[in-house]
Amino acid sequence: QLQLVDSGGGSVQAGGSLQLSCAASGVNVTNMCMGWFRQAPGKEREGVATRRNLAVADSVKGRFTISRDDAENTLYLQMNSLKPDDTAMYYCAAARTRPGRALYAGEYSYWGQGTQVTVSS
Repeated sequence: QLQLVDSGGGSVQAGGSLQLSCAASGVNVTNMCMGWFRQAPGKEREGVATRRNLAVADSVKGRFTISRDDAENTLYLQMNSLKPDDTAMYYCAAARTRPGRALYAGEYSYWGQGTQVTVSS
């Protein structure tokens, strides 16, 4: 059974860094299309970064980097120069087929439980 477990969130001050992890089980991450999404209160879930063409949202370009450790079967999101606007619940997601729209949440079928990131000014 495919399972994604998100971790690494926390509270940081603006300008700080965090690294999120998504540990996958029941599937080999190299066989999946994977990405990171976030959802702030009252807002829609938005794509942050995906492995599909290494697509990155404009709002995080140059600050966030997605990577994968095949040996650990884990997806990472390195977040630098964090801003208060980055405050949200962050989710790892996976799709068995290549998404037509890499940053569209509806293209992904499997989701982690989420990890909260809070950035204070």
